[in-house]
Amino acid sequence: MKSEKTPPPSLVQDHYTTLEVASMLGLAVRSVQLMVDRNELEAWKTPGGHRRISRASVEQWINARTGASGKTAAVPQAAAHAADGSASSAPSTRARGSAQILLIEDSIHFQNLVTLLVNQHFPGAVLHTANDGITGLAMYGQIQPDVLIVDILLPGIDGATLITTLRSHPQFARSRLIVVTSLDEQQREPYAFALQGVTVIHKPQLVAELPAALAQTLPAKAA
Repeated sequence: MKSEKTPPPSLVQDHYTTLEVASMLGLAVRSVQLMVDRNELEAWKTPGGHRRISRASVEQWINARTGASGKTAAVPQAAAHAADGSASSAPSTRARGSAQILLIEDSIHFQNLVTLLVNQHFPGAVLHTANDGITGLAMYGQIQPDVLIVDILLPGIDGATLITTLRSHPQFARSRLIVVTSLDEQQREPYAFALQGVTVIHKPQLVAELPAALAQTLPAKAA
């Protein structure tokens, strides 16, 4: 296979297993294998037949989806921190004391609506937006937001899987989680494992319910 070539010497110790990449990106192992098959990730096999994926190609893949440029290790390192539970540096806005909100939502309409509500009710807060779950996972490690707002149905990785992935890491405990969804209660039943104890807002009620849910979480300085 074209993507499974002998690694250059400099990359022999600079690699991940398929399972490690799957955990880092919040994907199934099979999804990572398919990414290798599509040459999206550079990989090779050990003499024992175990697949190894170059760290550089993982970093490049994440950077391509987070808009990072220049320092290629910055965003991937944050994503790796989110995956292994270790501490990561917060953005400069946190140092200035602004409340941080991360919205993971693929609908432009609802991105705009949440932005409008946050600006109207919490002008002191900083809203970050990710269009898909994989980008959101990387951004979460970088931002470590006070509030994480997640849609259930997302491209790349669904919101329930994203929530489950983050919950396995200690740093997730500092964030308040709010789920927004167009699914009704019956349609949400397959995701019940991830939604226990979580504030869930049905999208038709977003305008009425989101400001109150945020008010219970954000510090007074965000208002």
